[in-house]
Amino acid sequence: MRKIAILASGSGTNAENIIKYFSTRNSAKVALVLSNKREAYVLQRAAALNIKSLFFDHNDFYTSGKVLAYLLEYKIELIVLAGFLWLVPDNILKEFKGRIINIHPALLPKYGGKGMYGDRVHKAVLANNDRESGITIHYVNSSYDEGNIIFQAKCKVEPSDTEETLASRVHALEYKHFPEVIESLINNLPVNSKK
Repeated sequence: MRKIAILASGSGTNAENIIKYFSTRNSAKVALVLSNKREAYVLQRAAALNIKSLFFDHNDFYTSGKVLAYLLEYKIELIVLAGFLWLVPDNILKEFKGRIINIHPALLPKYGGKGMYGDRVHKAVLANNDRESGITIHYVNSSYDEGNIIFQAKCKVEPSDTEETLASRVHALEYKHFPEVIESLINNLPVNSKK
């Protein structure tokens, strides 16, 4: 059974969807949920689904190596960022090269970069009168939203859209495609890629 870790900073709807998806699969399971926000609802969602969940702070992530130690202890093979807002440090990028992915609520390279997340993205799409939006799943590197693109799915932007209605359409794409892309990637990882 391959093991997935999810890093999230917020409510955790994508994390919950991924956990539930893999609870019915033999290919992989979510073994660990980590959040950099102590009050993030994702930690409660994970606990309710009997998934080990842990809070970590800036020092744990960037200085002490505690987060990397958690990932190694739980024999994680794929790291999934689902609404996680910090850049991943070099020690984790190096240890998990090609095995960290993120989802972004727009069609990159448009509307990416520092500070572009959630409703800020949808607001920018509407302000520019774009005719389509969507999701991008990409590999993670040392810059925000600049890793190689793995998958994109599009949706139409309606003239009547608000941030909320566009967000709901984008979320539907996330819930449908993110678990499937994760499953495809983890099924294609080399066996025993983590010691």
